[in-house]
Amino acid sequence: MTKSIDFYFDFISPYSYFAHKKIKIIKKNKDIIFNYKPILLGGLHNLQGITAPAFIKPKLKHMISDCDLIAKKNNFNFTWNSRFPINSLSIMRGYIFIETNVKDSYLDIIFEAYWKDNQDISDEEILKKLLGKCKIDSNSFFEGIKNPKVKNELKKITESAHDKEIFGAPSFLVNSKIFWGQDRLEFALNEYFK
Repeated sequence: MTKSIDFYFDFISPYSYFAHKKIKIIKKNKDIIFNYKPILLGGLHNLQGITAPAFIKPKLKHMISDCDLIAKKNNFNFTWNSRFPINSLSIMRGYIFIETNVKDSYLDIIFEAYWKDNQDISDEEILKKLLGKCKIDSNSFFEGIKNPKVKNELKKITESAHDKEIFGAPSFLVNSKIFWGQDRLEFALNEYFK
């Protein structure tokens, strides 16, 4: 079996955005397999009985300044989204529905639209334009995300994450060990190379 790192993410997580940017840099320099595992973060929080930082004012304030620090340190273009948090259900189902050959561009375009360009990616008209940039037919997309198989797959991955005791995004799973947070990617890599 080929060794890999499972990366649990949600587009509405700024820390998932940072992790994705770091993964892109790593993949340019090293031949490591990352399996992107889309989860519905709100659903995972509900399953774990967690109140999201977005709904706790002091945590949210800290999270915004923390993200600015991470972005500056890593020289990532970043803007805190004024519409945070949004419902990510459609875009997360979309990642499951779309063809493999457009997944990389979908990841880049959706993450950057939300966390660099301050766009409301839950707005259907905005999402249609972004899908066009990804060369994804929007009619097919909006029909596809209603497919029960797609719905169940997102639910299944989210529930599986909960069963593995994953409670937030991003999380990395390697050698059956969980590493939580974009700042734990280095530890996940250390485990990968053991």
